[in-house]
Amino acid sequence: MIYEPIDTTIEKLGEATIPSPAGYEYYTKDSAVVLYKAIFDNPEEVNDYHAAKPTFFEQAGPREKIYFDPQWVTAGIVTCGGLSPGINDVVRAVFMELHYRYKVERVLGFKYGYEGLTRKHGHKPILLTHEIVSDIHNDGGSILSSSRGGQDPAEIVDFLIENGIKILFTIGGDGTLKGTRAIHDEIKKRGKKISVIGIPKTIDNDINMIQKTFGFSTAFSKALEAIKCAHVEATGAPNGIGMVKLMGRHSGFITVNAALASKEVNFVLIPEQDFDLEGEGAFLPILKQRILKRKHALIIVAEGAGQKFFENNDMTDASGNKKLGDIGVFLKAKINEYFRKENIAINLKYIDPSYMIRSVPANAEDSVFCGFLAQNAVHAGMAGKTNMVVGIWNNVFTHVPIDVAVAKRKVLDPKASYLWRAVLSSTGQPNSMIARE
Repeated sequence: MIYEPIDTTIEKLGEATIPSPAGYEYYTKDSAVVLYKAIFDNPEEVNDYHAAKPTFFEQAGPREKIYFDPQWVTAGIVTCGGLSPGINDVVRAVFMELHYRYKVERVLGFKYGYEGLTRKHGHKPILLTHEIVSDIHNDGGSILSSSRGGQDPAEIVDFLIENGIKILFTIGGDGTLKGTRAIHDEIKKRGKKISVIGIPKTIDNDINMIQKTFGFSTAFSKALEAIKCAHVEATGAPNGIGMVKLMGRHSGFITVNAALASKEVNFVLIPEQDFDLEGEGAFLPILKQRILKRKHALIIVAEGAGQKFFENNDMTDASGNKKLGDIGVFLKAKINEYFRKENIAINLKYIDPSYMIRSVPANAEDSVFCGFLAQNAVHAGMAGKTNMVVGIWNNVFTHVPIDVAVAKRKVLDPKASYLWRAVLSSTGQPNSMIARE
């Protein structure tokens, strides 16, 4: 197999010549890199990889020389898209690093996502202070609030210039990063020196070339509460079925990790693994076998699973994402209908905890992780990096070009993933639930 090298070059506004005021004892060099591929199937694959020029990520961290003179810097922070545990932790950590390490006096928070970066919506920026941000990590949601949908990049850049912004930190997922790239392109077209740095926020954990996004750990940990309740309901009645729908439009990472943590789940349905409802070897007949044998079953399904059953749905949301058919409500109806036809009485309880999961405060692991992401974002911005997102790869924090991060969705591969293999072992469900001819 011949590997195509990936361009992971990080764009810079210019040469960094100003000694950093951050006062760290150790600084990261731009030459410090993180190898993209660390696991190979055989020695020949190693040779092919190195022959094709290996892909490296630039390592994140504070630089000894920075681009911006802190006394002239006004920084901005905006949070976009859906809520996620840890947003306030990130906002707080960005402010703290800018203010106390780099001595940046003026940090503005923009309200309601990209709407807050245009004059026409009338949302006034907030001058962030220690008193405002000191305790916000204890709360869920975003102190800056959020919104979906894009705005005109030209209007946004006008607003950034009007407010004297030198570094803009955008906290969001795939759609937010595409918006960040559009803002960067407009800035570059005008020849302005404004850095734009993305901080990855999506509990789905589906951003390309980034090992983990903040909020993910809290999300699947919180999901366990709903799964435990569903298990109690399933085992508390004859032929009980508990079903929980979890978030995950394109990727089943939350669902899979929640199942592995629970140890009680019998069926896991994710977007990456196709399944049929009826016919030999399909989901409903296998569920019937489980009910007849064990008298209860616990199902968790990702919101993006089974979307082939809604093929005529062409609606999109404000961010341009395709609106998903409600697989939870659909499956609830299909399961009840199937067992009625089979003349088997069941007790089905359906739980959708999605908005409870994404609106809670970050757990301890995510809170620490948010701090690392935010601090490294500040280091990158002050050093004059731009058009990039802070990530983590092989457990080392990295700089990832936005073009690479949004090139495709990160998904779980059921044929090769150790996670899916572990799910099959934990649940006992078949490798495939596609109806046989």
